[in-house]
Amino acid sequence: MKKFLESLLDLIYRKKCYFCGKSKDSLKMCPECFDELCYTDYKVSRVVDGVNVYVCGVYEKNLQKLIRGLKYHKQKELAYYLAKFMYEYFEKLDLNKAFQVVPVPLHENRIKKRKYNHMELVAEEFCRLSGFTPNYELIKRVKDTKPQYRLSRKARKKNLENAFEVNKEKDLSLPVLLMDDICTTGSTFEEMISALKKEGINDILCFASSEP
Repeated sequence: MKKFLESLLDLIYRKKCYFCGKSKDSLKMCPECFDELCYTDYKVSRVVDGVNVYVCGVYEKNLQKLIRGLKYHKQKELAYYLAKFMYEYFEKLDLNKAFQVVPVPLHENRIKKRKYNHMELVAEEFCRLSGFTPNYELIKRVKDTKPQYRLSRKARKKNLENAFEVNKEKDLSLPVLLMDDICTTGSTFEEMISALKKEGINDILCFASSEP
């Protein structure tokens, strides 16, 4: 009877894959769906203000659902899978360098509304996998900007002007790895790089999980 009840509870509370709906692995993202995520080439995607930007995937199919689920639908467990996807790509770059990981910050008003910064969750998992040091206080978002996805390149740049402030007391004197989910025009990275360089922080690398 005990074994029957345990099996019944296991069946009831088994996790379903967020992507295919199957529960055989009791995981939020089953191995089959994770393996469907496609990497881009292992090379610099673009250069922003003299800083290399790497982008590891294309914003479509499972990767799009992964990011949207984590970002908008409170599927916090998906942070691990996005971090794993990014880490497995990053490992192949063979940069042989330790970084402090700085996720793109959200304004306090956005945090109040969303309750969490999804990229901080990803950065935390990424640092567990990589052994890098997270630094969530080096850069603060001091301007409550509009969502970027509806804006033109020019409007994006205007929207982000003076949006970030650097707290040099939080600099751990390690190279900075700026981390974001989607890199469209590079405007967010550009403004963060500018803010860092004004404070004399020049050893920077940018890393995003996807591009349109």
